[in-house]
Amino acid sequence: MSDGLLAYLLDPANWQGGGVRASIPELVLTHLWYTVQALVVAAVIALPLGLYIGHTGKGSFIAINAANAGRSLPTLGLIILLVVIMGLGFGPVLTALVILAIPPILTTTYAGIRAVDPAAIDAARGMGMRPLQVLFKVEVPIALPLISSGLRNALLQLVATSTVAAYVGIGGLGRLLIDGLSLNDYGRVVAGAVVVAALAIVLDLLAAGTQRLIVSPGLTGRIPKRQLRRTAPAAPAPALAPADGVAATTSVHGPSTPEPASSARDRASS
Repeated sequence: MSDGLLAYLLDPANWQGGGVRASIPELVLTHLWYTVQALVVAAVIALPLGLYIGHTGKGSFIAINAANAGRSLPTLGLIILLVVIMGLGFGPVLTALVILAIPPILTTTYAGIRAVDPAAIDAARGMGMRPLQVLFKVEVPIALPLISSGLRNALLQLVATSTVAAYVGIGGLGRLLIDGLSLNDYGRVVAGAVVVAALAIVLDLLAAGTQRLIVSPGLTGRIPKRQLRRTAPAAPAPALAPADGVAATTSVHGPSTPEPASSARDRASS
């Protein structure tokens, strides 16, 4: 049974292009293209809006309501509605994907800016920084972990949601799912699910690596190995034994000045 379900995925013919049917690599590239376009457009809209709301504190209800709306919107219903309004093509799909990707980016950007310590902001203002300098030199670097996590969340949502683009007749990995269900070819459905899951894992690992590079180690608690080696405590120096012929005496008040052993013997005999 498992061999039959994996037959489509393991068939080399499905990984080679040139036929009437798109190969799996071609579907992956199309799926990535949809995802990247939607993420870029959503970031261009949501990042400046989240920075403005977080920095000024005005319109915070927009970020809160956007988060609630993003959780309640049905993806397929939204795409069908936009197709009815805009017609077939990639335009309705891109619009729906952007609408679904904006809330996580907007809310995390707003929350990250608002979570910055007010003492750091006051110190920056005391140094004479202008409002934009405070925003981009103090608030954004401190809020970068939350902002990048919102972008990662939106990326994973888009990878999973872009499969619904096949419902309106365009490409992507959703073609494997939709065509497989319509033809009762469950091997194709399994291939589509496995490839989408693998693509999401790979993109999440790449996003995590990028976040590790751009976020300051001081915000994450990571200390580079070179700095650990540089700040490692030095080994204590070994204690030196008394020189030959010299006796050291210690009292309750601390160590006294050493005196020659011959003088100690003379005083003892007297």
